Amino acid sequence: MAEHTTIKSSDEEFKREYFYRNSEAEENREEENRAVIRIQSWFRACKVRAYLSHLHKKAVIIQKIWRGFAARARFRQMVKAAYFIMKMNFYEEMAVRIQRRWRGFFVRKYIHDFYARKKYLEGLLINNELMRRELDEIQDFQEKEREHLKMVKEQTAKIYQAHRLHHLMSTKQHPGVFNSPFRQSPHEMELLLREVKYHTPTRVTPRCSGCFLDISNSVGPTFSETLEPLWIKSTRACDLRPKLPPITSKKQQVKIAKPIGP
Repeated sequence: MAEHTTIKSSDEEFKREYFYRNSEAEENREEENRAVIRIQSWFRACKVRAYLSHLHKKAVIIQKIWRGFAARARFRQMVKAAYFIMKMNFYEEMAVRIQRRWRGFFVRKYIHDFYARKKYLEGLLINNELMRRELDEIQDFQEKEREHLKMVKEQTAKIYQAHRLHHLMSTKQHPGVFNSPFRQSPHEMELLLREVKYHTPTRVTPRCSGCFLDISNSVGPTFSETLEPLWIKSTRACDLRPKLPPITSKKQQVKIAKPIGP
């Protein structure tokens, strides 16, 4: 009986131990499974990374070899093109030099004669010098003509003024405005007033169309012994001032002015 109880107690104890061990094994199995899975994933990742690194290295080697080959081929092509261009430039330069020498020789020998060209240029220089002298003479003549016309105009204006101021001429009793006793010699206007004669206006004369064109060869104005020079006659013929009616009943009144100092 005691043995039966002992066996029964040991059987219960064995069941309890089996259940405890079984539950503990189940718990450890799950942890071990997760650990195994983690180890496997790490190992597989290491294998894949190592394989990819190996592939990357091989790809780099292949790319390096291909790029080197392509670059060397392209460089050889560039060298060939540069050598061809340099050779063509050299040939063109030599051809241009030969053409220049030949064309210069041909032109100098068959087209342009050096001595004829030199003679032509000398004749051209002589003609230019003659033309320059003629132009200088024409310019001098035109300047003299302009000066002469200017002088004639000035003298005409003076004569016109003398006609208007004829009443200011000095007399024996009274010296005029332009004949001051303080002067050593009479004024130019006084001499002009003495030479210009007073004429009684009779009618209005028409304007002279070419009074200054026909006196280019006349003698310049001089106050010599002749009372009426040539330029006075020419200006009198083309007097532009209006003629007043004649004075018949009364004599002309002469205004006597006081002498003015120099």
